[in-house]
Amino acid sequence: MISAGDFRNGLTVEMEGNVFQILEFQHVKPGKGAAFVRTKLKNVINGGVVEKSFRPTEKFPQARIDRNDMQYLYADGDLFNFMNLETYDQIALDKETIGDALKFVKENDMVKICSYNGNVFAVEPPMFVELEVTETEPGFKGDTATGANKPATVETGASVNVPLFVEIGDKIKIDTRTGEYLSRV
Repeated sequence: MISAGDFRNGLTVEMEGNVFQILEFQHVKPGKGAAFVRTKLKNVINGGVVEKSFRPTEKFPQARIDRNDMQYLYADGDLFNFMNLETYDQIALDKETIGDALKFVKENDMVKICSYNGNVFAVEPPMFVELEVTETEPGFKGDTATGANKPATVETGASVNVPLFVEIGDKIKIDTRTGEYLSRV
């Protein structure tokens, strides 16, 4: 059991039948009245964010989130197949569970599968990926009025804004959290 006075960013707790991750917390001691803890919580199952206040003595059970490294194998219609490389167990997840997490992930890449009590609720791609540009417009010298970026399609089919010097066949590094171009490889 964790008391609200011991909250830290990133901690996961069970509350009201749901699992919440603490995004932000603040201990508030007003001049008049009792102290309290103001928090911003993210429901890890459905992704909703709520703000709540607690007395510092309120206690909650800590939720155990399992993050397993798995290899993305292939997509079969609306199912995406993953394999644990240690046990060779395979699981298939539907499009709702995946969301757009695999936008920058190729087959055979490693991802983290997040689960709570055996129920998978999210897939975390690697933070950075290196992908090949398959389609882009040619950049023209001196064409910098638009911020010197152009759209490009990478080998997974995702679209990324890249600098004018990037051409078809170039390998680029992408931040999967923001979908931004970082550098050429």
